[in-house]
Amino acid sequence: MKQKFKLMLVLLFSLSFILTACGTSEDKAGDTKESKKTLRVVTAAEYAPFEYMDKGEIVGFDVDLMNAVAKEAGYEVKIENVGWDPIFVEIEGKRADLAASAITINDKRKASYDFTSPYFLSTNMILVKEGSTVKTAADLEGKKIAVQNGTTGQAAVEKLFGENNENLKKFENIPLAIMELKNGGVDAVVADNTVVEEYVKNNPKDKLVVIEDDKAFEPEFYGLLLPKGSELKADMDKALNTVLENGTYTKIYKEWFGVEPNIEKLTEQQ
Repeated sequence: MKQKFKLMLVLLFSLSFILTACGTSEDKAGDTKESKKTLRVVTAAEYAPFEYMDKGEIVGFDVDLMNAVAKEAGYEVKIENVGWDPIFVEIEGKRADLAASAITINDKRKASYDFTSPYFLSTNMILVKEGSTVKTAADLEGKKIAVQNGTTGQAAVEKLFGENNENLKKFENIPLAIMELKNGGVDAVVADNTVVEEYVKNNPKDKLVVIEDDKAFEPEFYGLLLPKGSELKADMDKALNTVLENGTYTKIYKEWFGVEPNIEKLTEQQ
């Protein structure tokens, strides 16, 4: 009888231990799941080399950087292509956690949204056909100019020639603006330097050239866009700073652009 009683105690103890262990396992799994929360990230995948579609997949510099920053911060991400204007609607309505889409940080946008620390230095440049008489931004006066609607390229041209300039043609994306230039509908495109430089490099048969004018176009910084008051900002800033310092950013930058980034200029903005 005593032996049976002892056996029952052993069995009860073993069962209790198993149940406790299972509970611990579930708790740990829950913790892992919580720490790996999936963030919804929106983009406009028509802006190579930052974000564009390749065989049905969203790829680009911003995509690789967003994944690296999220991993460092302990999150998973789901990146969705929604288009340029919807990005801001999704973020303002808090239906998305972040936007990664070569978005320039400026005071107007900061009034409605939060940004991470800057992650990219850019400036607007002019794209024209070979043989064009346009050599500076001043030469664009009286010329037809294409821009992407709602971008700093549009703002830069409007600052130079007025918001209601009849020669300014606004397009949904840069590929459409460049197509208009190739077809002779405009004399120039104004857009971020990396985008137009990448296009010229990859499409030499189009015989387009890029014109720089530092006096007309000021340097700009891109940031990841968040809803106003987002609790994610602190995590993203910390993670972004880490990937800038540990060499991850430099590796991604060189893979996409083939040159060393100006890390010092970016960290000055932190």
